Amino acid sequence: MRKLSLCLLLVFFMGYIFVPGLFSQEEKKDINELKKKAPKVYIDCSRCDIDYIRTEITFVNYVRDRKEADIHVLITSQRTGSAGLEYTLAFIGQKEYAEVQNTLIYVSHKSDTEDEIRKGLVRVLKMGLIGYAARTPIANQISIKLEEKVKATSVEDKWNFWVFSISLHSFLNGQKTSKFTSIYGSISVNRITPESKLRLGLSTNFDKSRFDIDETTSISSSSESRSLDGLYVKSLNDHWSIGGWFSLAHSSYRNIDFAINPAPAIEFNVFPYSESTRRQLRLLYKFGYHFSQYKEETIYNKTSENLLNESLSATLELKEPWGTVTTSLEGSHYFHDFSKYRFNVFGELSFRIFKGLSLNVFGSYSRIHDQLSLSKEGATFEEILLRRKELSTDYSYFASIGLSYSFGSIYSNVVNPRFGNG
Repeated sequence: MRKLSLCLLLVFFMGYIFVPGLFSQEEKKDINELKKKAPKVYIDCSRCDIDYIRTEITFVNYVRDRKEADIHVLITSQRTGSAGLEYTLAFIGQKEYAEVQNTLIYVSHKSDTEDEIRKGLVRVLKMGLIGYAARTPIANQISIKLEEKVKATSVEDKWNFWVFSISLHSFLNGQKTSKFTSIYGSISVNRITPESKLRLGLSTNFDKSRFDIDETTSISSSSESRSLDGLYVKSLNDHWSIGGWFSLAHSSYRNIDFAINPAPAIEFNVFPYSESTRRQLRLLYKFGYHFSQYKEETIYNKTSENLLNESLSATLELKEPWGTVTTSLEGSHYFHDFSKYRFNVFGELSFRIFKGLSLNVFGSYSRIHDQLSLSKEGATFEEILLRRKELSTDYSYFASIGLSYSFGSIYSNVVNPRFGNG
């Protein structure tokens, strides 16, 4: 009898090892039933690795339409002073979760890899979603652990928030009858804190093209530009800022041999700057001084001139569950002649009309009457074709409109990377 008991125990043990599903089917069934009742989540993010998120966070259900979701996660980002990104994760409860709203922040650094960034986003996403999942039966299958973290205040920045960047790019393209060469270099220095913003940038660019028409005829053309740009902004409070721009420039395209342009400015944001990742309505006024030394005499018979101008712009940016809106209006003029003015309007809209259908519209229009640096000699046929010189115009525009529609299963939990994403 004792031997029989030992044999039965051995069979049970071997079956447990080699046929694990035999004893876990009921447990799997329970988990699958719990998953059906888990919250439905819509991730609204244009820069996120959605497949990675679905793979790492499995205690919720993912849907393709925000109207089907219990939680709409709106993820927006803006550049930080250290050239990283600050992600704002707005958790917007819907349906029975409508009263549960939350906002979390994740900050990446310039040196972070894409893998480090997506891991950081997933960590913050888990913290935000756990409160919703805790209201459902699947909470019984979730465990939470605490990782020791270093306090942000204990870190000393030896660079005192200064960030330096250097870049050099070259491009060469050619065939038997044509050749194109481009060289670009830049140096930038930034320091951004909640109290102030300072940006300095030096850049240079050179382009050269050559076309062989036949064995004896060829066309060559080149253009070059150099610039030094600076920006300083001082925060006054959560709505007001003051500062200004400064630039030195040289451009063969614009007939500028040397130009200097300081422009103090003041800005008012109707919404608090603390809400800038979700909404902004900024009014910006600039008063500028322009000194220009031209390469060639202009159409106004000038080789140099000193001028004053002013500009006023209004910019609206909204990122909401129903879509995004960006629009701006800007007008400027010179004081010596009010007929020398420019007016710009820009708009971009991405609007979810209803389930699965979205409207995307963007465009701009400029009314141009301030091309003071146009060369009196005009442009050659080659310079016109290759766009080596600025040409006279009264206006410019571009526009795009489109619809997108998707239908079918609302769920998007499954990740299958086979044969890529095609």
